[in-house]
Amino acid sequence: MSKSERVRLDAATMAALDRRRQVKDKIANSVIASGGIFVVGAIALIFFYLFYESWPLFQQAKFEETHRYQTDAHVQAAWTDMDEYNETGMRLLATGEVAFFRVSDGQKTGGQALPIPQGVTIASVQRSGVIQGLVGVGLSNGQLIVFKPDYIVDHQGEKRLITPTIRFPYGDQPLTVDDNVKALAHFALRDEDGQLQVLAATAQQLLWQTFKVQQAEGESAGLGGLSDESSDDSASSGDAPKVFTRATNMAMAMDGSAVSHIVIGQGARWAYVFTTENDVAVFKVSEQGPVLYQQSKADTAGAKITSVVALQGEISLLVGDSKGVVSQWFLVRDPNSVEDKFSLKRIRSFQLGDAAITAIAPEAKRKGFAAGDAKGDIGYFYTTSERTVGIHHAASSPISALSISARSEGVLVQAQDSASFWNLHAEHPDISMSSAWGKVWYESYDKPTYTWQSSSGNADFESKFSLVPLTFGTLKAAFFAMLLAAPLAICGAMYTAIFMSPALRTKVKPAIELMQALPTVILGFLAGLWLAPVVEGSLPGIFSVLLITPIIILICGFVWMQIPIEKRSRIPDGWAPIILIVPILLGGWASFALSQPMELAFFGGDIRHWLEHSAGLKFDQRNSLIVGLVMGFAVIAPIFSISEDALFAVPRHITNGSLALGATQWQTLVRVVLPTASPGIFSAVMIGFGRAVGETMIVLMATGNTPVMEWNIFEGMRTLSANVAVEMGEAEVGSTHFRVLFLSALVLFVLTFVLNTIAEVVRGRLRKKYGSL
Repeated sequence: MSKSERVRLDAATMAALDRRRQVKDKIANSVIASGGIFVVGAIALIFFYLFYESWPLFQQAKFEETHRYQTDAHVQAAWTDMDEYNETGMRLLATGEVAFFRVSDGQKTGGQALPIPQGVTIASVQRSGVIQGLVGVGLSNGQLIVFKPDYIVDHQGEKRLITPTIRFPYGDQPLTVDDNVKALAHFALRDEDGQLQVLAATAQQLLWQTFKVQQAEGESAGLGGLSDESSDDSASSGDAPKVFTRATNMAMAMDGSAVSHIVIGQGARWAYVFTTENDVAVFKVSEQGPVLYQQSKADTAGAKITSVVALQGEISLLVGDSKGVVSQWFLVRDPNSVEDKFSLKRIRSFQLGDAAITAIAPEAKRKGFAAGDAKGDIGYFYTTSERTVGIHHAASSPISALSISARSEGVLVQAQDSASFWNLHAEHPDISMSSAWGKVWYESYDKPTYTWQSSSGNADFESKFSLVPLTFGTLKAAFFAMLLAAPLAICGAMYTAIFMSPALRTKVKPAIELMQALPTVILGFLAGLWLAPVVEGSLPGIFSVLLITPIIILICGFVWMQIPIEKRSRIPDGWAPIILIVPILLGGWASFALSQPMELAFFGGDIRHWLEHSAGLKFDQRNSLIVGLVMGFAVIAPIFSISEDALFAVPRHITNGSLALGATQWQTLVRVVLPTASPGIFSAVMIGFGRAVGETMIVLMATGNTPVMEWNIFEGMRTLSANVAVEMGEAEVGSTHFRVLFLSALVLFVLTFVLNTIAEVVRGRLRKKYGSL
């Protein structure tokens, strides 16, 4: 083969190789680009899914009219109700008849007359707590009729048939509250353990009356002391029930004003009496009867009180006034009082309009309510989140009665000239931006707080969905972890990259990097079951180690410098720190050995008692100190590895030039190497911080999961990630709790994204600043 042929062959071979290389480059570029796009797409999908599940929390609720029907003058009603399916309703007419009707068109389907004596009229109608469902009808002769609406649901194939009826749990004959009462206009009632408790007002005094139906031998007690069977019979029986009564006269200074509203609240432990002059008296109810607890002037900004009802749970009062404002009131404990002293305070207000409030209807299962005024306007509000869902004009006459269905899916509005049904679609009224991120004054709390408590065993529980304690706990756990991890990891990386011998570096660096392979669930398990009890039992020893270890290192360094250089040179360069291991271990052993004597000598034998009573620091076994130690240990490895790579990658000509100009190794490290490697070190710290923020298993098992907002290192916390892990399995799909957990996951996602973005911006500026070195 001639030389020219060999040249052509070599050229063809090179061209073929070049084409193969180009194909491989294109494939590699495509794979890498696809991988990057896939990662970005996956992150975007995670974000949009979390946003999709959280968005319904902030969607606008619907409150709109769907049915309207005119009513005649004789159909005017002071009370109305409907079933949970919004199909059948009932209203109490002025004639004493409870009329049943279809909600869809208002057509009357039946009725049942109350046992009102001849010549007697209805003086007032009052509901008991919304959960109990009792209705009391005060008569003009001073007697009382108590009934309970009931809806019998039957299914005939796929068709649902609802039959409305009313029951008389205390008999179908009127109960005599007091022989001297002419008209029972102002009263409150409640069933408590089979006893009907009535608080009524006369012209001269207040009466506390208790009714109990005599129970036949062998008969099981139902509502009001009657069995279920006898309760049904009592609806049609004409025999008056035998009752035991107890009357208690309660003195109350009314300054010539008359009683306007009475409410029994909080499981019949408290009673509230309002007068026409806005005086309010609070009575504490005991076995001996109510006792006047407090009397004051209601703060209504000069407006007259026109309506008062108890909110669901009977802890709060909803007070409507003549200026169209509905305010929430409840008893607040005085934090400065030695004894538990309570006072009735106005917490928050809702503006419906400028006309007097004439009707308020609380929800049966939530802390929301509907209100109507004298101009025919209605509105739906939620107390905890302070949300006004909707305000509409419902009638041209004053609203006389309101009713919210048991499932909170509809509101029945009764005015003097018309009636209407309003569809209510508010799935998550109990959450808002202010309740999620601001302080909320919850029922029975003495001040507004940031609180997370998603569930309770009580039916009247007020959900507390503040994300502030969870976000605070996340940052607190990450802070204490970084407080331990960042200095140790960066200082270790500095020594390993600059001062350690290459042979020792090849052993130390892989060993530390292997720490990343430890499962965090194992670390959390050891932290909760082993480390936490050890730290609790040797707390003085733990802090002694933190103080003694730096001192031992300084002493060893001083002694090392006193050794002649001839003897020091026998130890290979970079291996000197290995000598420190033995003194440090001896110092740690001595600290733990002297822990109990130090506790006896300085802390009276009980450091926990000393911390709580002398230092004012609450101590929990699983606390931030445990999280800082264990999560800091888990975060050391990634920070060390990335920092060491950044320091070791500093070009040698830069360090050699510094040393050649007369700088020491330490001066070269501080003034040359660290600035050059600062972008990588900063990235390492932010990656470690992001790892600490998103950690789940360690904080889940080692913190106690108490959502408190305290910087105390001896108290625990609850993080966003741990909260999702703990409560997601308990949350009902689609509920507010469920979606708030997704919202907390979204907050965690955004938090880590923002931190990484800030880290990238700072890293870019550092690289630009020191890249010319």
